[in-house]
Amino acid sequence: MRRPLALAFALSLAAPALAETQPFRIVNRTGTDATALHAVRTPRGAQNDWGGNLLPGNRALTPDGGFRVAPADGAGCRFDLRLVLADGRESVLRDQDICAVREVEMAAAARPAAPMPVPVTPAPQVPQQRPNAQAKRVSTGSGFLVAPDRVMTNHHVVDGCDRVIVRAADGRWLGAVPPARVDEKLDLALLAVPGLPGPALAFRSGPAVRRGEGVVVYGYPLAGILSDAVLTRGEINGLSGLADNRSQFQVSAPVQPGNSGGPMLDMRGHLVGVVVSKLNAQKLAQATGDIPQNINFAVKGEAALSFVQRAGLTPRLAESAGPERSAADVGEIAQRSTVFIRCER
Repeated sequence: MRRPLALAFALSLAAPALAETQPFRIVNRTGTDATALHAVRTPRGAQNDWGGNLLPGNRALTPDGGFRVAPADGAGCRFDLRLVLADGRESVLRDQDICAVREVEMAAAARPAAPMPVPVTPAPQVPQQRPNAQAKRVSTGSGFLVAPDRVMTNHHVVDGCDRVIVRAADGRWLGAVPPARVDEKLDLALLAVPGLPGPALAFRSGPAVRRGEGVVVYGYPLAGILSDAVLTRGEINGLSGLADNRSQFQVSAPVQPGNSGGPMLDMRGHLVGVVVSKLNAQKLAQATGDIPQNINFAVKGEAALSFVQRAGLTPRLAESAGPERSAADVGEIAQRSTVFIRCER
């Protein structure tokens, strides 16, 4: 018996609504364990708003494994999907019609997952807990090449890390091979990163650094808030650090969390220091009633050079002579050799 046209039309409208409520399956085809799965209705609100991790507890979605997702009522048919992999990369599919395709395969990851934001605090390096309490904690820092496949950074940047990966100047992500060589007193570390491209920076061999010399700091502060490397310019203010620490300089070049471990170059492009910390202005203001202005510290280049040589490496050395370069030119020298460091605990 033929149904009335109005009834047939009503049924055709209801069919997609029924499909919207049926579960669909996501299959991990990346070849790597996935530690987080996100499915958010299209269009999403904020660009980085992926909601909560759908994987329960500490469960990982293994290669070729599947996970069943049950959409909420009224969610519709179109979703943005995201897998975050154990090696720090992510695989994303946008605007997928789950009513038409009930099984979605997530292919090899195309890019690294975005680092978690580091809050703006006086501390030079603050680990940040992900929203899922069972997920890994991520912190970030900077580093630079001192020899082929060797990266210098601060000890506190990599202390306690289960995994360290670096992003080279050409955008490639490479893993550091443990163990790192460290000097806790100087707060320095040397990482082995096989296959890392880029030239090693040259340590300044002379003349001695003087107060008032101009310097350039280069690194990756405030990951997740600032998306690119940052160059700042300042001067050598003092020839010792906090509490008369003779292995450090006091500098006026502004630094933020994430700058830790980055290079400080003179105006001829030679390494004169390694960014290490900034003064805790809030605590000092509580103690003295005065707010200190832009007091930051860097490990002296000569101390860093000695550490590299004790590790059995032969770093590049250069006499700092001739005309000074512009800050932009010094930044280009730093850019080729500076890396972003991601620590997972």
